[in-house]
This record gives sequence, C-alpha cells and structure tokens, in this order.
Amino acid sequence: MVIFIPFIIVTVYGSTYYALKILIIEKIEPIYKTIRETPRKGKQSKQSVDINKDQINEADIDVKTWADNKLAEIDRLRELEKYRKDFIGNISHELKTPIFNIQGYVLTLLDGGLEDPKINRLYLERTEKSIDRMINIVEDLESITKLESGEVKLKIETFELIRLIEEVFDLEMREANERRISMNLLVKSNKPLIVKADKKRIFEVFSNLIGNGIKYGKKGGNINVVLNDMNDKVLIEISDDGIGIEKNDLHRIFERFYRVDKSRSRMQGGTGLGLSIVKHIIEAHKQTIHVKSQIDKGTTFSFMLEKQARQ
Repeated sequence: MVIFIPFIIVTVYGSTYYALKILIIEKIEPIYKTIRETPRKGKQSKQSVDINKDQINEADIDVKTWADNKLAEIDRLRELEKYRKDFIGNISHELKTPIFNIQGYVLTLLDGGLEDPKINRLYLERTEKSIDRMINIVEDLESITKLESGEVKLKIETFELIRLIEEVFDLEMREANERRISMNLLVKSNKPLIVKADKKRIFEVFSNLIGNGIKYGKKGGNINVVLNDMNDKVLIEISDDGIGIEKNDLHRIFERFYRVDKSRSRMQGGTGLGLSIVKHIIEAHKQTIHVKSQIDKGTTFSFMLEKQARQ
C-alpha cells in the first residue's frame, strides 16, 4: 500500500494535466476560430460577440467545476493516506506489547527458567495471556473489516431480548463479582419483548457494552440495562456509574483504536475496537447508537431494535 500511494498521486497528476489540455483545446479553439472569423462591423458582429461571451462563460464554469472535483479527489487521497498511516501505527502499537511480552517470557525460560518450577508455569501462563490478546486483536480486526465492507450478512431472526441479556449477565458474572459490580435489568413493559435482529451480533453488542461498564465502572457500583417498550421498537439503555468520558472525547469513542484512558484500557486488556464494532453492528440493523456521559458520574449508551410484528 505504501508503494502504491505515490503511484496514485502521480497518476492523478498526469491524468489531470492531460484532461486539462484536452479541455482547453476543445473549449478555447472554437472560441479563437469564432473570434478570427467575426466581421468587424454590423449586426453579425454583435451576434458573434454574444456567442463568444456565452462560450467563454461556459468554458469558465466547466474548468472551475473540473478543478474543484480534482481538488476534492486529491484531498480525499490525502485523507486516505493519513488514515492508512494512523491505522498501521495503531495496529503496530497494539501488537507490539503482547509480542514483546511473549519474547521476554520465552527468553527467560530458555535462559534457565524452564528448569525452575516456580517460574516455568507462571511464565507459560503469561505467554498464553499475551497470545490470547493477539488473537482477540486479529479477530476484532477481521470482524470490523467485514462489517465495514458489507461482507457480513445479518442473520435476522426473532428472539426474546430479556433472555439474551440474562445470558450476557451470566457470561460477565465472574468479572463483575471481582469488582463487586451489580448488574441490574429493568424492563418497562408488561409483555414479552420479542425482537427481530441478528442474535449473535446483538449478543456481541451487549457483551461489549456491559463488559466496558465492568472494566471502567467504579468498584461496588452498578450497571443498569433498561428496556423501554416503544410500540414497534424497544429502546435499550445501558448505564454505568463509572469514570465517565470527557465531552471532547464523546464524538471519537467509536473510532478504531480510540481510547479515552489509554494506559488503563491496555491494562484492562481491551483491543480498542469494541465500540467501533458495536457501532457498525447497530448501523447494520439500520439503527443509531447514542452516548451521553459525565465525568465521575457514568456513561449511558442507547439504541433501538425492531420488535416482532404483531400477529
């Protein structure tokens, strides 16, 4: 990709120069010919001058439009180049830590730690955790790439939303207990909430959002999942009472690898891709995810899902 970017820029410049030359020939030559053949006196002269003005104005508009389009294309290429550099830099940074950790553990074992029963098992377990982290990064990258490209096709089915959330609670129970965080489900409906969505992907959404609430919530705090029956849709709100997010960071939290608290995020083992994946899954369901937050008071994510049509 690094090799092709300069090639693309040169190609755009070359095609721009060639197209401009053709445009000048097509527009200016007829004008010059008309001017040369225009009589110097009489009614015919006035009519020809009017024709020349129209042609000049048309040529001016065409040139300006063409130039604006090419400038926009060059700006887009620059943005892609910046995105590419940031993306490669982020991936390198994310993978560097587990790779260096694995290297250090293996070298320690090779230097004699393998024969020490107090060290060998401990370092092998740490190596396994670093490998798991690398696998998570690669899997998340693969998932978000497929979502962005539209390669992933949703498998829409009907399922009970409350049951799915309870399954997520069961999955996250151990980590929640370690931080003494209570997970609560509040249902504002007197009817079963059956939704139409991709069950596997929506499970991933809840797992990411509730998992984040556990990682960044305060010890002894709460995570509340509130389900609001909105006739043909269900409004879902997932709240924590944790560290919160700065106002200036709110519009960026769904970007790839963006972290509000970089040091703490890596310490907790996140890949920095979870919220970006959540956003793409919700948008694939033709819905929008919203976030509001206050520092030291917590964060709330909200989105809607379509309910099963009444029989």
